[in-house]
Amino acid sequence: MALETAAEAAHMTNDLWAAIQPETIWQGRTGRGVRVAVVDSGIDTEHPDLKGKVKESVEAVAEDGRIDFRPSTSGDQAGHGTACAGIIASVAPDVELYSVKVLGPKASGSGDMFLVGLDYAIKQKFEIINLSLGTTKRDFFAPLHDLLDRAYQSGCIVVSAANNLPYPSYPSIFSSSIVSVVKRSGGDPFNFGYRYGQVIELVAPGVEVTTTWPGGGHRQVTGNSFACPYVVGIIARIKEAHPGLTPFQVKTILYTMGQRNREKAAAAAAQAQAQSAEASKPQA
Repeated sequence: MALETAAEAAHMTNDLWAAIQPETIWQGRTGRGVRVAVVDSGIDTEHPDLKGKVKESVEAVAEDGRIDFRPSTSGDQAGHGTACAGIIASVAPDVELYSVKVLGPKASGSGDMFLVGLDYAIKQKFEIINLSLGTTKRDFFAPLHDLLDRAYQSGCIVVSAANNLPYPSYPSIFSSSIVSVVKRSGGDPFNFGYRYGQVIELVAPGVEVTTTWPGGGHRQVTGNSFACPYVVGIIARIKEAHPGLTPFQVKTILYTMGQRNREKAAAAAAQAQAQSAEASKPQA
């Protein structure tokens, strides 16, 4: 009886996943109409690869003890935000990008700027928020947690890059309310991994990635920051196909896709091993 129950449960799971297929989820989609906020160092809106894709640019300005957002014409002196925007556009070329500038020329900024930038993006109800930045300061644990809960409840999908150094950063460790990403080598963004049960769940390309850079050029970059926007681009394509999906539903789809990728890799490895063993047999 127990074996039958387990078999029925496995069959039910397979039936649930059967509806999640590339042709119904992302193939043929370009992210058209999906609004994505890039909370970062700004975006070079004149870059040939990004021209016309950035619908609005604002930046945080501290004045008289408060932080306000104003239209931004200062571009991107650090390059970080432009690099992230280029990766998103390479996966979802018709996505609508919105630049929320909170970092300065050296891609550095205050925790308060980070908080108000995320708060602004949530209040604007952007469907997806790219956070290729974070903080290790415990003082920001509670306010960031509260903001991400609000984002989740509002239907905003927040994608956060893990720290490049081997210790936790916020908000990437809040895996219950966001999508957290770490880098790996390899170029196909759709061949990502999903590490269910780990703090940082998704593994996507982020090593020697060629992307846009301020001034109209391109640069090779490496880091978890650049794995994050690949996942954002994939989610934009999913949201174009199914605009009403909740953050929980999107994470379920990503998990299913990641599981399928792992199964395909395991099958390919087994086949290669079998072929190698066959080839090494002595000839009669």
